[in-house]
Amino acid sequence: VCVYLLHGWRWSLLLRPVQRVKFAHCVEAIYVGLFANEVLPARAGEIIRCFLLSRSTRIPMSVTFASALIERIFDGVWLMCCFFLCLHMGRLPRVLLQGGYVLGVMIVVAGVLLAYGMYAKKQSLDLFFGLSWPRWFTTLIDYLHLIGHSRYLYLSFLISGAYMLAQTMPIYALVQASNLDVPWMASFTMMVLLRLTSVVPQAPGNLGSFQWVAARSLMIFGLAAGHAKRFSLILWAVMTLPLIVIGCIALAITGMNLTHLHKEATEAAKDQRK
Repeated sequence: VCVYLLHGWRWSLLLRPVQRVKFAHCVEAIYVGLFANEVLPARAGEIIRCFLLSRSTRIPMSVTFASALIERIFDGVWLMCCFFLCLHMGRLPRVLLQGGYVLGVMIVVAGVLLAYGMYAKKQSLDLFFGLSWPRWFTTLIDYLHLIGHSRYLYLSFLISGAYMLAQTMPIYALVQASNLDVPWMASFTMMVLLRLTSVVPQAPGNLGSFQWVAARSLMIFGLAAGHAKRFSLILWAVMTLPLIVIGCIALAITGMNLTHLHKEATEAAKDQRK
């Protein structure tokens, strides 16, 4: 649960050039979004958290969504660094190996496009694409320009690294509590592979894929299949149930129903594109 306080700090720093957003608002939106990701399909929590922060701060939803995209690119860069480190630790499953390379290409492409939007002026976009942009896109480019020229962007990138590594801690703690005969790199590799597979929209709570990845990660380091599968179930409960509890509390503080919140967030996202 505490790992996501780093996430909230990073988000507030990213938006600092646009508006000084309260840390509590960022954390509340993140916890509600995490809860939505656990109970709703297709990672609906990403839209919901952006909508919540936009509603509480009056920042355009397109800007909060763009800041969330910047977060994902930062996470992706750090994840790729960790992934290539894991390649030297053991033989990874082929499907995860291929997925890592595909994700790397996607991060490079998205990063280049986003960087161009941050550092290029709108006039150069008009000249390059020769299009008439809608008002929401013009507003988005203006805000991205502010974010891209802020020192907080680089601080947010460093916090992303700490946020990524901190996610190893609960896994390592549970490995030690279970007295598993595996090196500490097993926890690190498991974190990397779990984050890698979480990029793809999955069933609520990542049921099935979470257990498979966690078990295979331990089996790479020589743990018996039966022990690895049992551990994966316990790990899922330890890493999921606390987020559901804290998410319920955060949702109760907002005073909104999750179904209505999802509907309003979806409608707001559609309105932004008009």
